[in-house]
Amino acid sequence: MNLFSRTASLLAVSILTAAFQDSSNWPEYRGPRRDGTAEVSALPLTWSEGENIKWKTAIHGRAWSSPVVYGDQVWLTTATEDGRQLSVLCLDRATGEILLDRRLFEIAKPRPLGNRVNSYATPSPTIEEGRVYVHFGSYGTAALDTETFEVIWQRQDLPCDHWRGPASSPLLWQDLLILHMDGADVQYAVALHKVSGENRWVAFRSADYGDLEEDGRPKMSGDFRKAYNTPLVIEFQGREQLISPSAKAVYSYDPRTGRELWRVRHGGHSSAARTLYSRGIVAINTGYVGSSAEMLGIRVDGRGDVTESKVVWRYGRSVPLRSSPVLVDGRVYMVSNDGVVSSIDFLSGRELWKGRIPGSYSASMVFAEGRIHFFSEEGLTTVIRPGDRLEVLASNQLDSGFMASPAVAGRAFFLRTKTHLYRVEE
Repeated sequence: MNLFSRTASLLAVSILTAAFQDSSNWPEYRGPRRDGTAEVSALPLTWSEGENIKWKTAIHGRAWSSPVVYGDQVWLTTATEDGRQLSVLCLDRATGEILLDRRLFEIAKPRPLGNRVNSYATPSPTIEEGRVYVHFGSYGTAALDTETFEVIWQRQDLPCDHWRGPASSPLLWQDLLILHMDGADVQYAVALHKVSGENRWVAFRSADYGDLEEDGRPKMSGDFRKAYNTPLVIEFQGREQLISPSAKAVYSYDPRTGRELWRVRHGGHSSAARTLYSRGIVAINTGYVGSSAEMLGIRVDGRGDVTESKVVWRYGRSVPLRSSPVLVDGRVYMVSNDGVVSSIDFLSGRELWKGRIPGSYSASMVFAEGRIHFFSEEGLTTVIRPGDRLEVLASNQLDSGFMASPAVAGRAFFLRTKTHLYRVEE
């Protein structure tokens, strides 16, 4: 690559990074930094149905996808409870008016979810200037023009038996839309060209699942082979890695080619919480290992199978199975399904303190303006101050509960409950 080409490439990456770090937008699941951190100001500390609600809009269907915010639009997906109709919605950011409500896919025989935890529209959209990308797992993926609302391309030919429904959100990186397809039958990551929707690469998982019959059918429940994690691109020593947690193992790939760089075997399944990265270490959630989850700290400078050499710490007490953690001042904060809040040191995995807040938790937390916000399935938002102990600053109740994770843009929270989308702002 000549100097001019390299300079142009670095400029393009810088422009993309700046756009994704714009505090007025929330372009994907977990936000501009992809870690649940919002670099904003003047957010409300307290709210209720009668306080600091700028607008409230009913959303039809049953779906847990998080809203994304870009410019004057808010996008989200929804589905009928039986999964036969999959739709995308666009709302006016200022007023909450529904500008688009379009059924994208009709599914004749969706697999029953088998529980109340997931939905048929759990993967969150991702958005950039002029385009939004929506994903319903193997049921369908599409790109839409955000000005004309026209469908640019769509796919329904990516095989995967999600078993309990889809949940992994897409990752937009450079000219690729990267998807996880970790099901009971097949497990792979795939990169689509964002302009055409065509495959750029496919990376099949290399771990030995150890539970297959000779004809390829699983010996045990498909639960042990599926995962719901959203990938993350990190940079280490000037090179990018795609961190890709799956059932049985976590992988690092070259995001340009899908070539496997390293893997760590962990034996878990159904992982959903998104990875954290700092100072050459990733903190990943294994999903279920037995009846609980573990968090692993892994150095990212390895090659091949680094299970025995690069895992620097393990933490397995009250680790969440669905809610993603945040990293603040070198400490990981997380909340378990049943409301146990933990703080651990990021570099060592050492537990610093534990406490408990009311409620059950599936939605991911947000760190903004020096405060951490937890969103319960019962509609309660508990706000704490990060530090050496559990210090509750506020408790805010809405009528319905949270399964979807929040968006934060400008001076507002965009909160999706089981029934409505709210703009919460002073």
